Amino acid sequence: MNKLLLYFQLFHNMGIKYFLFRIQYEIRCKGGMLKRAYPISWEDKEYLSLADWRKHAKPFFFSSRKSVKLTHTDSRVLSERVNRMKRGEYCFFSAVWYNLGTDYDWLTNPDTNYKYNANVHWTTVEDIVPEAGDIKYVWEKSRFSFLYDIIRYDQKSGENHASFVFSQIEDWIHKNPLNCGPNYKCSQEISLRVLNWLFALYYYKDSVELTEDVFRLIIQSVYWQIKHVRANINFSRIAVRNNHAITETLALYLVGLLFPQFPESGEWKKKGKKWFEEEIKYQVAEDGTYLQFSMNYHRVVVQLLTWAITLADRNGERFCDEVYKRAYQSVNFLYQCQDDSTGWLSNYGSNDGALFFKLNDCDYRDYRPQLDALYYLLTSEHLYDRQYEDREWYLCEWKANRQMYPPIKKQFGCISFDKGGYYCIREKDTFSFIRCGRHKDRPAHADNLHLDIWYQGENCLFDGGSYKYNTTEKLLRYFMGTESHNTIMLEGHDQMLKGDRFIWYNWSQAEWSSLKETEDTYIFEGKVSCFTYLNKEIKHYRKIVKWKNTCKWEIEDCIDGNPKNMNMRQLWHTNKDNLSLESNGETIDTEQLCSNYYGQTTKCRQIEFQTKNSSIKTILQFI
Repeated sequence: MNKLLLYFQLFHNMGIKYFLFRIQYEIRCKGGMLKRAYPISWEDKEYLSLADWRKHAKPFFFSSRKSVKLTHTDSRVLSERVNRMKRGEYCFFSAVWYNLGTDYDWLTNPDTNYKYNANVHWTTVEDIVPEAGDIKYVWEKSRFSFLYDIIRYDQKSGENHASFVFSQIEDWIHKNPLNCGPNYKCSQEISLRVLNWLFALYYYKDSVELTEDVFRLIIQSVYWQIKHVRANINFSRIAVRNNHAITETLALYLVGLLFPQFPESGEWKKKGKKWFEEEIKYQVAEDGTYLQFSMNYHRVVVQLLTWAITLADRNGERFCDEVYKRAYQSVNFLYQCQDDSTGWLSNYGSNDGALFFKLNDCDYRDYRPQLDALYYLLTSEHLYDRQYEDREWYLCEWKANRQMYPPIKKQFGCISFDKGGYYCIREKDTFSFIRCGRHKDRPAHADNLHLDIWYQGENCLFDGGSYKYNTTEKLLRYFMGTESHNTIMLEGHDQMLKGDRFIWYNWSQAEWSSLKETEDTYIFEGKVSCFTYLNKEIKHYRKIVKWKNTCKWEIEDCIDGNPKNMNMRQLWHTNKDNLSLESNGETIDTEQLCSNYYGQTTKCRQIEFQTKNSSIKTILQFI
């Protein structure tokens, strides 16, 4: 396709505000103006003393470690994890342990052994370098999410690892000069690091290991890191506009709220709160669906909302009503899409292993702890049969003087979220999850009309996942493209035309959809415009019939406008042998990949049915 036409389409998709911002941003970056705006050393200044902070600290989730009462924490599991960390081993993306050593440089990617330069300004650090591998492997430990296992262990066992915790923070500060190296490249990473440091500071507030010198160093670093976030906030609010913007605006608000002694705290708090409210209203739809079309990124927002609402409550603050409404609807959407027995959701959309504040021992794919905490915060009711540990940390001394929302009940039968374009059919033993949506913001995966099927708590037809954001072109194309999803392709063509990195052209768009119930069946029908870079008139129509009280589905796909009679490929991904798929198309059964955890792959079956006709019909049953 003509490059000029692609640029025009990108301009149309992203808008003039995005384009004008990116142009001036690149000019400032290339011209060195951006570099000069971020100093590489800080002024040695005392913003507040340790004694004053201990005496006048703003309310946090807990007043001290004595106020936290844990009931379901297994200290044996935590003990093993903490001992591994003390030996220099750390768990990445809740999946695999890497031995970084006890004197890690915070700059080396353990997946490739590539080492970044800590002395170059962040504006000159390239985050996509083939030989470097995925920069997220450098950022993972620098988020300091590993601190939660240590804090949880200390709380359950009565031990005190404050010295180890503060030594890790000090080591990071000394090895990462201000505004230099890869760990200053992303303002969201900075924000998460600061929030996690603050959790540790409050927990170990009364520890003798927290000396005046240690406190002064950490507070100075927090101040200058948040100055960086504030200076670069328009990048996430204009150029990115996703969970990054929510994280960064929340960090501004919370640091401004908790540390009024900083010179800019009033502005950070006021603007951070205003921007956070705007981002929640923009990114979370009225029906609770999320603009990134990702279950895991939606959970990220759930965690950030829990921090925001709880700490606002603690400090006598309130957000606008829409923040609470969208939070409540977010819980409802994710809960309705959740498997009851495991707490898992479909592995749908981008999944980069993000779980910023892990305060439990549940599997990474289990969303119950995070939903439980936010739900209780909004309703004062229990969402599940048991209480999860997250709530015991966030709400141990919580009292809210605001309206509570009514309890949420699990829905059965037809469940529609029209704003986001999600349609579900729930019965006692089966759950069908269907995507048929429009894109107002850039899509990450080419997966419209994808179908997930669950049977007796197992995800039997599933989404392939994400794997990595920086890997081979072949793997990126598979996981982000159409082939790793349960929908159709035209020969080797994705639904949308792939551009650089996270860019797609010719966005697929739902034209109409319906979900209805008859006496014997549930019937979904949807039509999307897709493959338009091959022919502007191509439409994909999918009809799914689910027979009531039996494990039987009929899926019919039709293509209008197929150019040159291309092979239509109906794709299914499974690992189950008790799944019967019968079709009027030619059967091809191959081995493919799926990724439940970031950076990890396992094998799966890809069953596809091909035809040169304009339609294909498949009967799916469990036997």
